[in-house]
Amino acid sequence: MIDITELRSRVTGPVLTVADDAFAAEVAGFNLATTHTPDVAVGAASAHDVVEAVLFARELALPVRAQSTGHGSHADITDGMLITTKRLNSVKIDAASRIATIGAGARWGRVISAAAQHGLAPIAGASTQVGVVGYLTGGGFGPLSRSHGVSSDYARGFTVVTGRGELVEATPTENADLYWALRGGKSGLGVVTEVRFELVEVPSLYAGSLLFENQHIEKVLRGWIDYTQTAPDSVTSSIALLRFPPIDAVPEPMRGKNFASVRFAFPGDIVEGKRHAAALRALAPVFIDSLGELPIDEIGLIHNDPEGPSPAWSNGTLLSHGSPDLATAVLTAVGPGARIPFVAAELRHLGGAVSTDVAEGSAVGGRSAEYTFTLIGAPEPSLFANLIPDAASQIFDALLPWINEESNINFQSHGGAGTPTWSAETSARLGTVRVAHDPDRIFPHD
Repeated sequence: MIDITELRSRVTGPVLTVADDAFAAEVAGFNLATTHTPDVAVGAASAHDVVEAVLFARELALPVRAQSTGHGSHADITDGMLITTKRLNSVKIDAASRIATIGAGARWGRVISAAAQHGLAPIAGASTQVGVVGYLTGGGFGPLSRSHGVSSDYARGFTVVTGRGELVEATPTENADLYWALRGGKSGLGVVTEVRFELVEVPSLYAGSLLFENQHIEKVLRGWIDYTQTAPDSVTSSIALLRFPPIDAVPEPMRGKNFASVRFAFPGDIVEGKRHAAALRALAPVFIDSLGELPIDEIGLIHNDPEGPSPAWSNGTLLSHGSPDLATAVLTAVGPGARIPFVAAELRHLGGAVSTDVAEGSAVGGRSAEYTFTLIGAPEPSLFANLIPDAASQIFDALLPWINEESNINFQSHGGAGTPTWSAETSARLGTVRVAHDPDRIFPHD
């Protein structure tokens, strides 16, 4: 048992162990399938708290992990220290410089709302409930990726507590190696307490989704893949093959049925956006059409991801190219006729601005890919240990001819398809940066 009396005197936020009533709520994340029982949990109320927590962990040789929202938590934490950053959720907008200063606990929804008041927008993730920092440190392929690039390309600086317990700035001119690594390198680099993020102007947005019924899924998937081969870089789209369970929580017209949802975003003239979307609308009779002019602060409606915590299992990989054979393989593996324990299989179109790295370089993996591919397991934790992972492995095997040689850490919740997350060169450089800023390996990253 660790004596936390001294640590409690050094920080202002709560310091808890499993014996404390508030412990479970403190360590709980968005994914309710995980149950964390670290030796000690520190609810950081300031960057100073993070510094003191890391120094304390160093004294006892405790591994340190950080959690903001817990969206990316797919394994139980059973040892060491867990630093929760949800209290560091401030968002400040400097409209003149178009810079948002964002606390480590903030979610995208808060940034989107604050920026919209100044006619600005962040290049954010698909879900407004995802934590900003966890998403950015993995790169970030969002609903405007093809037109604007990877989300982490807009990170202009990080405040970080290193493995030595030092509070440092990581910018293009200060600790530039750490700045490079934090844009895509994800873990093992420190605890980010704040990020400065450049906002953009999106005067108009034509976006939303098209829902197609079961009998049209094959035609829609094949048509969408064909569409992506010539889609302009200004258009970002995706498709999700959905299986709605026969439960009361699902609207009756959709209950127990399969659908294809095509998502679309064009930041620009509304008439031009409608013209770009016409080919997708024409693929088959549309069951629900929510495409139209969308206020930028409602961008989360494009993917319409769940807003409340739930048990979750997901895993993904990146695909190198599209073809009619890819459509056949996907339909066989996850189409309406497949008997699989998944509620969704999603492909997102990459390319465009995603393909070009920032001038100073970043650690983002998978820029060469043409699509992401993600499986969402049925929300039944009893299936997460064997049935769902085994079924996912079989699906990844079926897609092997299309799997990209390099993946992205944000899509590899359970190891993805086993492909490298980064190139050999990037992996080696990340290793060097980790040793430099965390020589005692306080922050696990494997």
